[in-house]
Amino acid sequence: MPPIHINEIPIEIREYLNKIISISFPRQGYTSNLGIIESDQGIFALKRTKGKLFSSMLKKEVSILNCLNKKTELPVPKVKKFIEHNNNIESWALIDFLEGKTIRMALLNEDNNQRRQEIIFNFGKILSKIHSTPCPDELIINEQPWLDQMLYQAEYNFNNHEVDGTKELLKRLKIKKPKDYKQTLIHGDFTIDNIMVSNGVITGVIDWSSGAYGDPRCDVSLAIRPKPNAFVNELDKQIFFEGYGGKIIDNDDYDYFANGLYEFF
Repeated sequence: MPPIHINEIPIEIREYLNKIISISFPRQGYTSNLGIIESDQGIFALKRTKGKLFSSMLKKEVSILNCLNKKTELPVPKVKKFIEHNNNIESWALIDFLEGKTIRMALLNEDNNQRRQEIIFNFGKILSKIHSTPCPDELIINEQPWLDQMLYQAEYNFNNHEVDGTKELLKRLKIKKPKDYKQTLIHGDFTIDNIMVSNGVITGVIDWSSGAYGDPRCDVSLAIRPKPNAFVNELDKQIFFEGYGGKIIDNDDYDYFANGLYEFF
């Protein structure tokens, strides 16, 4: 999608911002446009989605952020405005801007081993905090186990959207489900792109559209997927699990979630 133009921003958001000083566009995600807006009311992230699928995802994220801000002490941004237009096929969310950079960018540009290890340790520590936070009742909305829900959604996505997963992989995922595990509050897309850090300290966790009462092994598996200058060696994983407080997955669990289920989302 093309970047957001100032004139496209809903009047309700422009009135809240009052005077827009500047707007910039970081690396864009697949599901939404993102603009960083500096105004005389402060600095904010502005998300726009188009189409019912992506707009429903943004609406869900806003609901989850509002819930987490109200019920937990987790470092998540506050939603200032949420606007739905054109029969809910276009949505806008104005969200507090979190200082720092993504862990992906921080690790990519960090040559000091001690500082790298501090970032990775804190990456594990914040995930442990998420998983140990009591899940708000509002997010415990389905008696069906989270993994069963995800497999149903994976099949739907395979049949209706373009995904990386194959029919054979989906069949294998259904047959070789890992043993049940105690469900917790999870992020659902806990990657180094969705955690903000400044001077080694985690400043916030963003992109909560997949937040749920679910299987924490999925978060852990996605967290340690190899990326440039991140988790390409066993030491990074060891430090992450030290921050997390232990290792809750084996190689089969990792493969199931990171190289299996994730291929359908």
